[in-house]
Amino acid sequence: MAKKASSSTRKTKPPPAESGAFLWTRKDLVGLDELSAEEIVHILDTAETFKEVSTRSIKKVPALRGKVVALMFFEDSTRTRMSFELAASRLSADVLLFTSRGSSVTKGETTIDTVRNVEAMGVDIFVIRHGQSGAPHMLARKVAASIINAGDGQHEHPTQALLDVFTIRQRLGRLAGLKIAVVGDIAHSRVARSNIIGLRKLGAEVVVVGPPTLVPSAIRAMGCEISHSLDDILPQVDVINMLRVQFERFSSNLFPSVREYSRLYGMNADRLASCRKDVLIMHPGPINRGMELTSEVADGPNSCILQQVTNGLAVRMAVLYLVSRGRT
Repeated sequence: MAKKASSSTRKTKPPPAESGAFLWTRKDLVGLDELSAEEIVHILDTAETFKEVSTRSIKKVPALRGKVVALMFFEDSTRTRMSFELAASRLSADVLLFTSRGSSVTKGETTIDTVRNVEAMGVDIFVIRHGQSGAPHMLARKVAASIINAGDGQHEHPTQALLDVFTIRQRLGRLAGLKIAVVGDIAHSRVARSNIIGLRKLGAEVVVVGPPTLVPSAIRAMGCEISHSLDDILPQVDVINMLRVQFERFSSNLFPSVREYSRLYGMNADRLASCRKDVLIMHPGPINRGMELTSEVADGPNSCILQQVTNGLAVRMAVLYLVSRGRT
């Protein structure tokens, strides 16, 4: 009698890109604004096929064997960089790590020259985080290798939005018809912008919430509602995505105090009690505990924050896999 295959030798079922149902053609992922709803769903479906890899005893597939992925982080990051590094490793790619600190950039070399020099070493995919909005888009036009945007200035953070959307679909089964609140520092948040774009393309309604100083009125042009009262919208929403207040981007004080912000816009047990019973609480991290979320909410049954981190791995595996097969 034949032995049952072990988890380490099981084959991953072919991702949708190989099924013939949909042909992925993009060599880059620089933002969600340029993607169709069909392309976003295809990324999510591809991520579903990679989720199982993380449950194996040997957590690897050969999808990117022989490929080189360079993580070019011109801006500090921990969880995004580690997530992409692990995702590339699980796809069997060779990984190069770059940080601008101590690099040629500090000696005056331009971003494009730095990336071109690294590309000359045989890199196939660049994962770029940059403090300048539009940097990944510029690089995508200048280099032959694939470019993935891991966050650019105050513009977009597409893979964070994709993992948020993936998590909502996983927990609630759909996006269409849901009402989702994005709460906090909208003005400085690339996560907020990518989430608004992705959620609306998939049929969700979005309301952004925060103090007037952190919610630019121009955000309404993206098709979302604006509210300055968290308490008013809590009973209406299916998902609450709390954003980090990005003090490092402030040029002046934009609200009276941390205590005042927490009193008006922080999620705590009392506020959670006014929500729908099955409301999802999300946060892209890192959390300012006690300010944006109390620990009982962040670690409670409605929270899917750690699930977001887990899902980020599958989503980034999917994105790396897809751009490696794109042509335009």
